[in-house]
Amino acid sequence: MQSDFWFNCWKNNTIGFHESEANPNLVKHLDLLKLAPGKRILLPLCGKTLDIPWLASKGFQVVGIELSELAIQQLFDEMGVRPEVSTQGQIKRYHAENVDILVGDFFSVDKETLGQVDAVFDRGSLVALPVEMRKQYASHLNTLVARTPQLVVCYQYDQSLMSGPPFSVSEEELRQHYAQHYNLRPLDSTKVSDKFSAAFPITEYVWLLEREN
Repeated sequence: MQSDFWFNCWKNNTIGFHESEANPNLVKHLDLLKLAPGKRILLPLCGKTLDIPWLASKGFQVVGIELSELAIQQLFDEMGVRPEVSTQGQIKRYHAENVDILVGDFFSVDKETLGQVDAVFDRGSLVALPVEMRKQYASHLNTLVARTPQLVVCYQYDQSLMSGPPFSVSEEELRQHYAQHYNLRPLDSTKVSDKFSAAFPITEYVWLLEREN
């Protein structure tokens, strides 16, 4: 998935992945991350997700990483907030109360620019990328967050029936990416074919990635 693909999605408003409310998996399972108010949660490849204002309204600090500046401009417009905008190397930072968004290539973000992270919610990041980029994504995320607990949403289906995104990510693959750093605990599985207008089975899985003891 080249950058132009995502820029064109936002330019042409082909954003079927954008949800009209806070993600139900986040709402249901947030407590499992054991975050106190004021703690900082990362949403990688965040778009203009409504998870951001929802988390901020609960008193959490939210940090997002997003390639498309248009998506982030729309986010703040829809929140009715005027952010402070600054530049750190290749990254633009959009900042407002409880919300900090880094605009640029995910792989260009380093730990110093990102800052402290206490949890991660990956609703559509891993599944947005083809297999080789998923390896790079997981490796870089592991470098950035160092065993910080995560909620991860994945989809499983016959990849030959749909090109993606979202791509199918199996339990085996998820373990390849994360088992070295985390204990993986399955939380939910739901049939969601209608969500993608697909005439074949698609299952959504929710995982909790916990720090190894």
